[in-house]
Amino acid sequence: MRDGVKLYTILYVPQDADKAHPYPIIMERTPYSAGPRGESNYPLRGPGPSRELSQEKYIFVYQDVRGRYLSEGQFEEVTPALPAAALGKPRRAGTSTTPHDESTDTYDTIEWLLKSVPGNNGKVGIMGISYPGFYATASLPGAHPALKAVSPQAPVTDEFIGDDARHNGAFFLLDNFDFTNYFDAPRPQPVAKYDELFDLKITDAYQFFLKLGPIKNANAPQYFNNRARIWNEYLQHDTYDAYWQARNIRKHLTDVRPAVLTVGGWYDAEDLYGALHTYQAIEKQNPKATNRLIMGPWTHGAWSRPDWSKFGPYDFGQNTAQHYRQTLETPFFNYYLKGKGTFGAAEATLFDTGLNQWKDYPTWPPRAAESRPFYLQPNGFLYGVAAGQPAPYQKQSHFQITRTQTADSPTSPTFDEYISDPAHPVPYTASMQAGRNNEYMIEDQRFAAQRPDVLTYQTEPLTEDLTVAGPLGIDLWVSTSGTDADFVVKLIDVLPDDTPNPTPNPQRLTLGGTQRLVRGDVFRGRFRNSFEKPEAFQPNVPTEVRYELNDVLHTFKKGHRLLVQVQSTWFPLVDRNPQQFVNISTAGEGDFKQATIRIYHEPGHASSVQLPVLK
Repeated sequence: MRDGVKLYTILYVPQDADKAHPYPIIMERTPYSAGPRGESNYPLRGPGPSRELSQEKYIFVYQDVRGRYLSEGQFEEVTPALPAAALGKPRRAGTSTTPHDESTDTYDTIEWLLKSVPGNNGKVGIMGISYPGFYATASLPGAHPALKAVSPQAPVTDEFIGDDARHNGAFFLLDNFDFTNYFDAPRPQPVAKYDELFDLKITDAYQFFLKLGPIKNANAPQYFNNRARIWNEYLQHDTYDAYWQARNIRKHLTDVRPAVLTVGGWYDAEDLYGALHTYQAIEKQNPKATNRLIMGPWTHGAWSRPDWSKFGPYDFGQNTAQHYRQTLETPFFNYYLKGKGTFGAAEATLFDTGLNQWKDYPTWPPRAAESRPFYLQPNGFLYGVAAGQPAPYQKQSHFQITRTQTADSPTSPTFDEYISDPAHPVPYTASMQAGRNNEYMIEDQRFAAQRPDVLTYQTEPLTEDLTVAGPLGIDLWVSTSGTDADFVVKLIDVLPDDTPNPTPNPQRLTLGGTQRLVRGDVFRGRFRNSFEKPEAFQPNVPTEVRYELNDVLHTFKKGHRLLVQVQSTWFPLVDRNPQQFVNISTAGEGDFKQATIRIYHEPGHASSVQLPVLK
């Protein structure tokens, strides 16, 4: 690198590569180890990131990023990007103090490869999933002229707002406790293998983390014991301060010249936000860039698996992973790196999770999508307002009553309420799990609907198909008897009672009545006005909380119902909020209090979900 640091790199070169038969380079930069590699490690896939690309013959390059595994240097969590003026080719030999980031490391690596690897055709592509997806994104600012095609896949993008560490300020406890146990182990020198910081066997994550207590207890001697630098950084930086802002790569995605193919999964529990917002940032800041988006019915990286035809109880009727690799990913790299064939994919190619069909759009979100409010009403109504219809509080609702909650007096404030108790938080999944249950993103929510601390609002059966395409707006009017609160909102597809199970089993021959989660996420209420400057709630005073749920493309079929659930805990996926305006990372057991949460539905305080409905 320009500062003299050496990065451990493994190369696979076709045996016939020479000046007469030059090949392009496809590279992955990773914090998860470039090795071990070798013929015995890829009997089915080949040396490339997929069987399809291996069969096409490229020069494949895998590299340990700075400070990880066998590379030299100091590792930084989601390395902050340098300003544009500091990027590009260095004018003279550098020193150990020469500025560098992942963009310069990528530039320097490409420069070395072009000069040192015989038989390359002078064109380079980069791809990667998850953290390697971030490194793919980071190659775009000040990109090397030879870099022609980049595919960030489920890229880590903004860890405070929506990716791995936090969502809207709320800490994702379950994933990060497990991940940093091995990833965050100290590395005094290059190593081939990391050891976990502590041995841990969990059979029931819900009970384990409830017993663990306040999050500060994770630094007890038997756990992190203050040895995990990144874990401590995550907790110390509990607002969107300079630490997180410096790690937001989106603002650096300007003057993008390589062709970009961003890939994500609708059921990605880790970096769904990253895929959508990487695409959007490039699109907004580079209107003339070649920039495409692919979103399929996948969990984190599932498009790289040999087969992804089913997920949980749902059958997609096709191998969606193979379809993507054969018709999108491989043609993308072949066209831009080899000049082979064509690549005529739409601007956005997305899978409709309600219809089990691929759809093409010239823009995303679609311009034809119209934002429509669905109001949370007394007695469990969910009322959708169409053009020209009266507001819901004028009592024109025709939707079916699902349960009686509060009296609907036209002269007094109307609200629904529940007691949120941190000692008995709402679980994020119905099943006992040692780690995260990937299926929670499509899980039947009837287990939650039965709890008194979860509110439900439902429409009557739809009289025609309803397609929702784009991000979901949440506008809640709330109050709490405490001074802080979390709000989890879920959009759910309720299947008719006679819905058959496409993959029947003796335990469940029908999916009838299933409350299928379509999208849900959490918002930490103290950030309702600013992620940089949190504010306490004034107890028992109606207050507006607005935020956005990640995009969906889902058709609610005729005869189905739309259901919205509101709750204040989602444990142990998300850490518990003490419901008092205190520093959560240092809070003690006594700081956690019950709170009465109210959701209002009255003139001037009308809580709603804004859905982008395709006309």
